[in-house]
Amino acid sequence: MSRPLFVLFITILVNLIGFGIIIPLLPFYAQTFGASPFVVGLLFASFSIAQLFAAPLLGEWSDRWGRRPVLILSLIGTAVSFAMLAVAQSLTMLFAARIVDGLSGGNITTARAYIADISTEENRAKSYGVLGAAFGLGFIIGPALGALFSHISYTAPIWVAVAMTVAATGLAFVWLPETVHRTNAVAGSPWKALRSLSGRKGLRQLLAVDFIYWMSFAVYQTTFALFGAKRFGFDAAHTGYLLSAFGFLGVIVQGLLVGPIVKRLGERHTLAIGLLLAALGWGGSAMTWSIPVFVMMLAPAAIGIGLCNATLSALISHTAGPGEQGRVQGAAGALESLGRAIGPMWGNGALQVFGEGSAYGAAAALLTMASVSVWRSPAPPRGGSPVHPVDR
Repeated sequence: MSRPLFVLFITILVNLIGFGIIIPLLPFYAQTFGASPFVVGLLFASFSIAQLFAAPLLGEWSDRWGRRPVLILSLIGTAVSFAMLAVAQSLTMLFAARIVDGLSGGNITTARAYIADISTEENRAKSYGVLGAAFGLGFIIGPALGALFSHISYTAPIWVAVAMTVAATGLAFVWLPETVHRTNAVAGSPWKALRSLSGRKGLRQLLAVDFIYWMSFAVYQTTFALFGAKRFGFDAAHTGYLLSAFGFLGVIVQGLLVGPIVKRLGERHTLAIGLLLAALGWGGSAMTWSIPVFVMMLAPAAIGIGLCNATLSALISHTAGPGEQGRVQGAAGALESLGRAIGPMWGNGALQVFGEGSAYGAAAALLTMASVSVWRSPAPPRGGSPVHPVDR
């Protein structure tokens, strides 16, 4: 691992520990202010909706002024938003905090552009796997800390998240070097790019799979706490410890297994298998009332997510021609944010109206169809395709 990639890994890791502390706690915390499951979904969605509008602007700033200052700005915004959560006195304040975090939430988009700057096409999937490992580790340590400090109060873990994010900001300020921009983080409006790129059949399919995957993942992530509470009587501590175990499996897959599996099977077949394993995990979770079986279902779900995260980003990246990386990644990022906005509202709304297993079951069905589609379709050409009228 190169020094810039290592420093980026540490910075994102510490930030995601703070994020991992918040996610399993937020539904229980919001319920103390009278939030229904659907309102909890709206609370999660507000972050992604704000990020949907802000990410292209932050990407443009990172192209103009550098990755480093935008990453630092994003981390500061996250620290402020966590502090707002900790001192909130109303549901309105919770929404304001999540919106502030979303408006400054360009850290992952900028981190992906940073990786594209410092990696070659051959090792890009492995480099994205390192970023995925930071996610996994963040969701080992973060939920465990949240579970531990939730025994004190709901706000105690949030203050820990504030401290962790401030530490990440300090690490980025002192250690993170600027890159030579070999690619753009964003190139124009992602929605215009999306309309243009939809004319490329292979890329259109990958973008559709990207949307389905992230929408389904958002369903899983944002309904996990309430699903466990309604079906098994879990509290914030139980939720945190289970998500910590889930993160442990994810870091093993993304940090150690993605590279060898991709080398043997190829990125496309690895993605198809990952989608199917995630569907198995979520479908099994929807159908069981047994705690041991539910815990067992975390294994295929975690392995599937680990395989999907790195390969999906790499496959989309490979379709971009010279000078197109920002346009393609911007379109994918817009769909990802849209999926993360729709998923919580759909998942928590379905949980409230149809029962806790309905959202997981529907997400599993979508992922299964996406897996079959990816497995049966030929890979799109690398480096873009000839310009068609729709691309102009």
